[in-house]
Amino acid sequence: MKLVVTEKNDAAVKIADLLGASKPKADKVFNTPVYRFEVEGEEWVTIGLRGHILEPDFTPSLTYKKRGGWEGVTAEGEMLPAVVPDSLAKPPFKKKKPFTADGVELKGWKMEALPYLIYAPIEKLPKEKDIIRSLKNLAKKADSIVIATDFDREGELIGSDALSCCREVNATAPVSRARYSAFTKPEITHAFANLVPMDDDLAAAGGSRRDIDLIWGAVLTRYLTLVKFAGYGNVRSSGRVQTPTLAIIVERERERMAFLPEDYWVIRGAFDGAAAAAPTPGDGPEAFEAPHATARFKVEAEAKAAMARVEGAASARVASVEKKRRKVPAPVPFNTTSLMAAASAEGISPARCMRIAESLYMDGYISYPRVDNTVYPDSLDLAEVVNAIAANPAYGPYCKQLLSAGPLKATRGKTETTDHPPIYPTAAATPDDLSAADYKLYNLIARRFLATLSGPATVEGTKVTLDVVGEPFVAKGDVLAEPGFRAIYPYGLKKDEQLPALSEGSTIAFNGATCTKKQTEPPSRYSQGKLVQEMEKLGLGTKSTRASIIERLYQVKYVQNDPIEPSQLGIAVIDALDKFAPHITHAEMTAELERSMDRIAEGEQTKAEVVETSRNLLAQELANLMPHSEEVADALSDAVAADAYVGPCPKCGKDLQLKASHKTKSMFIGCAGWPDCDVTYPLPKGKIEAVPEKCPTCGMPQVKVTAFRSKPRVQCIDPACASNQEPEVVVGKCPVCAERGLDKNLIARRNPRTLKRSITCENFDECATRYPLPQYGDIVPTEEVCEHCGAPMVVIKTARGPWKLCPNFDCPGKEEEEKAKAEKKSGRSKGGRKAASKK
Repeated sequence: MKLVVTEKNDAAVKIADLLGASKPKADKVFNTPVYRFEVEGEEWVTIGLRGHILEPDFTPSLTYKKRGGWEGVTAEGEMLPAVVPDSLAKPPFKKKKPFTADGVELKGWKMEALPYLIYAPIEKLPKEKDIIRSLKNLAKKADSIVIATDFDREGELIGSDALSCCREVNATAPVSRARYSAFTKPEITHAFANLVPMDDDLAAAGGSRRDIDLIWGAVLTRYLTLVKFAGYGNVRSSGRVQTPTLAIIVERERERMAFLPEDYWVIRGAFDGAAAAAPTPGDGPEAFEAPHATARFKVEAEAKAAMARVEGAASARVASVEKKRRKVPAPVPFNTTSLMAAASAEGISPARCMRIAESLYMDGYISYPRVDNTVYPDSLDLAEVVNAIAANPAYGPYCKQLLSAGPLKATRGKTETTDHPPIYPTAAATPDDLSAADYKLYNLIARRFLATLSGPATVEGTKVTLDVVGEPFVAKGDVLAEPGFRAIYPYGLKKDEQLPALSEGSTIAFNGATCTKKQTEPPSRYSQGKLVQEMEKLGLGTKSTRASIIERLYQVKYVQNDPIEPSQLGIAVIDALDKFAPHITHAEMTAELERSMDRIAEGEQTKAEVVETSRNLLAQELANLMPHSEEVADALSDAVAADAYVGPCPKCGKDLQLKASHKTKSMFIGCAGWPDCDVTYPLPKGKIEAVPEKCPTCGMPQVKVTAFRSKPRVQCIDPACASNQEPEVVVGKCPVCAERGLDKNLIARRNPRTLKRSITCENFDECATRYPLPQYGDIVPTEEVCEHCGAPMVVIKTARGPWKLCPNFDCPGKEEEEKAKAEKKSGRSKGGRKAASKK
């Protein structure tokens, strides 16, 4: 039996479908799905992992013996060797946590334990116990094993961990590696016909990254949390890549704060090419505007003098007309960074872009999405891909045009690697095959692929110099003369700015000029797409991790909005670290560690050497931070209060702040004077931000609430405010009371304490009938009742439009609806596999 190990269950299904002589048989080993099929008479079994099945963690404690030195002690009592520098104190210690008589406890978060935590041994613990048990069960019976996880550092590490579990029960079965870039039949068949050995160096590079990120993340996060453990967002996250990325954002914000705007004046003239020597209404088809040749007047008197000279003028002379054509080259193929940047410009965040791209890859619509390569390999049949996606009517005519023009030639980027090709479509998809968001990204990838096979676009630029009583004005216009790649790739295309046909020496109408005072603007904040590109430029993170790092900064409330703005807490964290341990915030050290990991992958360095170097660097930075803990605590405390501030307390005058409940983790507003002042206000679910404007109804503070998949709305924090009140609406009769012979109404209302909306029976104390409602939208009763449960049907009107629903969450009809959705999704998935196989 041949055992094939994939990274996810979806991949196991795909490979079984594409390799099997007939439809694979779905089975289970314990609780883990597996898929059995035959290849040339041999039994094969695929099993999908769930990403990493082992995870690194520190040993819970360190002990010291004079003969053996330092050792880490696992939860099972196993001893692991540890290299702790002599500069750290040795036992015997007084028994005061985290110290014990013969060592140091590392599990609890204690400041004194952090220097020892840096050097604690790291063990790999089971993360997916059920999958590991199933994997070992299959490995016992396997004659050979094929590791078919994703081909990158992370995938090689996942495969290596899976193999280590297999080796515990089967030490002799031959092992090979399948490398592929897309879930298509030719690609998968080729990969399994050309198996290669495991790359231990690549796995070691991935392992070193996980260990180093664990060490830096755990130590710095614990330090920042322990110096001030209180307030809005208790855990102060930090990390090897996360912190310098945040520093980039804060540095840009500092530039904006330090920026001193300067006044300047802009003069624009109004012209009409259809008339000569006399003013016109200025709204004709050949009317246009042109700025003064001096784009910015820095001295107001000079601007006024220019305005005075053209005052009263009625005509302008066309001094010169210049026309130039320029070529705009077709774009290069997508790698991960350029895909995230392009998707971000279309409103898809980098993190969401990668989630969608992973889904499209697993469904066989695109190639592997985590790549640095920007050059298509010679082995990729470009014409075959064009023919495959021509099934989409939106691309079909353009594909035929490309194929009829002769041999296809693609653009080439600057980065060429041999692991995976750039991102390209592997099967046709239409809006009917995918959800709106999935198709939006697929469409971007497919059109980019076709654009890379296209010719340049030609833009015709026109520059006209106009003379108004000696004052020069310059008009510029651009027209897309030959679309080239722009015929299929409209992203980022500017609208044509066409000037009327003007001849040199002619006279046209001048309709006056305006002078506008403006100010220079500070450097713009980073968008998420631009930040990803900056991270790549500085060597921060990898193609696989950059999106998740940015997402993490949002989660821990270090940044907000897009373009990205740092919070006061984010600024305080960077200021404190930059003052006392500047190397943590600078990209150079992190980039050097990235280069060290590259050298591990190339076999030039060992994992142990790189991890040890990283430990020593962190120890040095922590030694710089520890003596200044009180200063760091004060800075963080002030920043937390500033970020959490909502307004003054109406009872005691102290600050009202956003707070998180220790029990439920939900957000609420409480007074900083607690426990002396007990003023609190509930908050609805969603992202909460304070706004400076007071409630126009009652004068209390307001917050901006962004519920899941909803537009932001501003509301008063006081539930008793008239702006938060909703009239009670009778929506129908209670079916529970009706069964008892009672005639009771169901009433839709908002709870004034929790702000939650529900439909509640007026006889609730006896029948306990209550149905939850969406938090927003007008409630419109209907005279209909649900055919499945008898609850009254209601219509909810929102900005997205009205929709009718049964409010009963336990309605039997909900289960049928979910089953229908699942069947529809399954049908789409099968359609995707079929298209991929056809290709």
